[in-house]
Amino acid sequence: MGCCSSKEVNGAASRTSRWRSTGIVGLRDSKLKTIPNDVLDLERAVRTLDLTHNKIVDIPLEISKLVNVQRLILADNLIQNLPLNLGRLQSLKILVLDGNRITAMPDELGLLIRLERLSISGNLLSCLPETIGSLRSLQLLNVSNNKLKFLPESIGSCFSLEELQADGNSIDALPLSICSLIHLKSLSLNHNNVNQMEGFQEFESRRKKKFDKQIDANVMINSAGLDEGLDLR
Repeated sequence: MGCCSSKEVNGAASRTSRWRSTGIVGLRDSKLKTIPNDVLDLERAVRTLDLTHNKIVDIPLEISKLVNVQRLILADNLIQNLPLNLGRLQSLKILVLDGNRITAMPDELGLLIRLERLSISGNLLSCLPETIGSLRSLQLLNVSNNKLKFLPESIGSCFSLEELQADGNSIDALPLSICSLIHLKSLSLNHNNVNQMEGFQEFESRRKKKFDKQIDANVMINSAGLDEGLDLR
């Protein structure tokens, strides 16, 4: 027993040392119900935290200690609420929360000013906070398969947005501000109730013309569905 216990301690210490040296913490499919304290205690050392496919229900307030984390991946868990101090993760660039039970995003989301990719598909969201407009670095927003009835007017302030995925909601109208998204390459609204708004057809025509020119000039574009335009069903 003593020998086995010693090996377990040494193994845990080795794992923690590896996390600290690489900055990458990967605990996929580990049957976790909470974020381990030995991960949170790494604080500034963590740059990537991947806890996909566990049984995590709550994100502890201590998550704010990971001030240098750039990629936070919590897909396929049982998360219902996000801590209000999530906005303290000022280095965060990628946040993945797909396949949880989240009903609302806190206003503090808008404090994540370096965020480039936000994916929260397959949750229970009925609306997005107006503060999402503060995410000026956001390039990808995936809110597919939620319960959204509309997108906030402030989304037009996400000036860097290139890809907006909102399939499988109950959206019946688009905000006028969406025409301000001059870098938008892909807009996906399948399985909603959207009717085209005034001025959108002109916007869509300009958008396609712009990126068709880039393709003709052999500019590499990595967004899927560029030529599909908007499918209103």
